Amino acid sequence: MASAHVTDSAGEESRTSWTPLLAIFFAQVLMSINVTALPISLSGMIESFDATPTEVSTGIVTYGLVVAALVMTGAKLGQKFGWVVVFRVVIVVFAAAMVLMFLAPAVWVMITAQALAGASAAIIVPALVALIAENYRGEQQATAVGSLGSARAGSGVTAFLLGGILGTYAGWRPVWMILTALAVVVFALSFKLRSDTADRSVVIDVVGALLIGVSVVSLTLGFNNLNDWGAFLASDDAPFSVLSVSPALLLLLVGVLLGQLFFAWTRHRVRLGRTPLISLDVVGSKSERSAVYALFVVVALEAALNFTVPLYIQVVQGNTPLATSVAMIPFNLTVFVAAMVVVRFYKRFSPRTIALTSFLLTTAALVWLAFVVTNNWETVATIVGLIVFGAGQGALVTLLFNVLVTSSPKHLAGDVGSLRGTTQNLASAVGTALAGAMLVGVLGLVFAANMASSSLPESLRREAGLDNVNFVSNDDLRAALRPTSATPEQTDDAVRINSDARLRALKIGLLAFAAVSALAIVPVRNLPAFDPREIPDPKPRETV
Repeated sequence: MASAHVTDSAGEESRTSWTPLLAIFFAQVLMSINVTALPISLSGMIESFDATPTEVSTGIVTYGLVVAALVMTGAKLGQKFGWVVVFRVVIVVFAAAMVLMFLAPAVWVMITAQALAGASAAIIVPALVALIAENYRGEQQATAVGSLGSARAGSGVTAFLLGGILGTYAGWRPVWMILTALAVVVFALSFKLRSDTADRSVVIDVVGALLIGVSVVSLTLGFNNLNDWGAFLASDDAPFSVLSVSPALLLLLVGVLLGQLFFAWTRHRVRLGRTPLISLDVVGSKSERSAVYALFVVVALEAALNFTVPLYIQVVQGNTPLATSVAMIPFNLTVFVAAMVVVRFYKRFSPRTIALTSFLLTTAALVWLAFVVTNNWETVATIVGLIVFGAGQGALVTLLFNVLVTSSPKHLAGDVGSLRGTTQNLASAVGTALAGAMLVGVLGLVFAANMASSSLPESLRREAGLDNVNFVSNDDLRAALRPTSATPEQTDDAVRINSDARLRALKIGLLAFAAVSALAIVPVRNLPAFDPREIPDPKPRETV
């Protein structure tokens, strides 16, 4: 199919209609609302499915895991059968997953629906980048790339509004029926897209797909189960152990090993003149690798914060999804604005300068939150911290993605998209998993220490099940102690210990997030000190 671009007689590139971008924009919105609405619907799903927060968060992890595991294969499917055709097919599959979410009678059905949605998104993610590269050039391309960041951020605002209002007054399910309708709109808009013809000669590297897929699954499952199965030694809940070593740690080691084997296998295929699953040219320079590292960190931090805030507001404080929306809207609005506005700074400041400034903002915001946060998220000081973090985060996601797109030739756009999808979704899954594991782990340590110094007898702790620590509201804790032999004074003491442990776990967690953000400044120093758009369209490089 012909390109959407026309060149005038003076050699100037004419502007292309923005209509095709609507399909790309709303496809990103579709995926983003789905995954953002999950933590907002946390309390409703817990009640509906009679499940724990960890079980429900598995749905979030599953979506990211499946996308990250399959997105490189999805990129090759798009090249082989044509981006527009494949895009339409998977939008239909995604719509089916949204219907399944709406009807889900149990937590395992919800997780299955998210796995199906993730498999569809594994093709949609690289398709968005490839379709932008095919339909737009120059400044229009930079604007279109920025639109993906703003769509992602704007979807957060929309998801929190929809999830909060509907979750409070109509239940958590209607959000996914709205997404089904949006998928129909995206399908209709897809007929405005232009794409290259299918390349039937593209060969999918099955060995590479298996290596990277199993590697991503192993890493995600390992991170997700560090708390339940043990970080080093296997706990009683671990399904198995090897010489008493936790299977979570073993999965992490297997994931790292398979990841290294994938890169070795990819280099081997290139030497033989065969098509790899992904061209390593997209990470051939130090600046591109640094952009990937930084992108992973900022998305993981965003996922950790998006999991932590709803957890505290809904499960700990016992508030409604609407309260979560009110607390998070300033953050998401800031991300949306920053993702759009940062494009205007590309001609005035280098990517390195913008990224360093943005990571300084996210680090300062997390440190600030660790000191000012209380058991009430809706304070002015807390909202200010979220806004500052949102400004840095929104700018970083758009900037880093643009660095990757503008540093690679057009024919590698699908590979850039798959790299972005693998990085963002693996980071999201890891960020959510680590946040949950770390917060519960710290909570357990603080709670146990407070209990040991309290006057509560050991018999009461066993009777009330206080040895099995998780995040509960004060009202739920009082209800759990009511049928026991606890006196009113002992109940008040347990509630005080619970409140203190939760808040200290939150503060320690935020400081840990801040430390990760600060460490990301190291790779950012390798980003370009110039405007990437000033560099001519790069030629394919030797793979290193």
